[in-house]
Amino acid sequence: MIEILQSLATGSEPPPEHWQQLLRHELNNPAHMAAFGITHEQLETTIRQRYKLGRSLLKHNPDLPILWEQLPTLWEFWLPLAMQLSQLRQILNRPLVQGILGGQGTGKTTTTTVISRILNLLNYQAISISIDDLYKTYADRQRLREQDPRLIWRGPPGTHDIDIGIQLLDQLRNPTPGQKITIPRFDKSLWNGEGDRIEPQQIEAPDIILFEGWFVGCKPVEDQAFNHPPPPISTDSDRQFAREINHQLKEYLPLWERLDRLIVLNPVDYRLSKQWRAQAEQEMKASGKSGMTDTEINQFVEYFWKSLHPELFINPLLTDSDRVHLVVDIQPDHSVGRVYKPVPR
Repeated sequence: MIEILQSLATGSEPPPEHWQQLLRHELNNPAHMAAFGITHEQLETTIRQRYKLGRSLLKHNPDLPILWEQLPTLWEFWLPLAMQLSQLRQILNRPLVQGILGGQGTGKTTTTTVISRILNLLNYQAISISIDDLYKTYADRQRLREQDPRLIWRGPPGTHDIDIGIQLLDQLRNPTPGQKITIPRFDKSLWNGEGDRIEPQQIEAPDIILFEGWFVGCKPVEDQAFNHPPPPISTDSDRQFAREINHQLKEYLPLWERLDRLIVLNPVDYRLSKQWRAQAEQEMKASGKSGMTDTEINQFVEYFWKSLHPELFINPLLTDSDRVHLVVDIQPDHSVGRVYKPVPR
């Protein structure tokens, strides 16, 4: 299969036997076909369109080596998702907001970058917005920390300006013709890594909005979930903190209501985030930058597990077919595994 996909980069037309292999590969994965709404009648046309689009993408984007490094992900996920979004945008007849939920190392940034490039080839303008872009200012977060010293790092519910997010998505979903839209932006490197808002971006109304973040779309859970929570929520103070963050999450529900669809980038084991964070820190140190120690990495990752634990907040979404449209399993090497629509238990 990988040899066939490598021929995408050559620009040559694959022989008949390769087309048949691509068709059989798709037919052998009915969950994948269902996830992207591909019927048996459309299959051959869809595969040929996907192949042509992938070839064009590789030709016009030599600056994105990840495309060649992750050809299976390109074929199984990025290309069919972009094609699906373009079709849904046509049906919706207004800008489409695609939510993307994923933790550390799941590939949110790479996914939004690649999808935007593919959509551009399909004559659709896409913009990527992160939940990080909605952070409160540095000064406001400092005041929050004075009120609650447990807010060691930015990130948990309560550290964002939800009203700005709601106004922004409303503007993007229903733009005023000819009027520029102001996109808030956030620089994590300011204030010794505390981060702060920077000059906002002025854009024309896009066709598709890719709204990503580590808890985008998460709903509050029942309070009893914290009676016997998973580790590292272990002490009374941990449980109290988790309950209060869970309560803060209720404020985000109006923001999630502005999403048209939700994708979950789901690590096959949520504990991989520690390994991925350690790898990222090692790469930073190798490039001459400062990085966290192993102890600091453990404290950092576990802080977020204590605020919104994946077992409590992510796992329920994997079977929530009403709210989640696509689940993408992320393997230990960051590659894509299964891609499927949630099935209720």
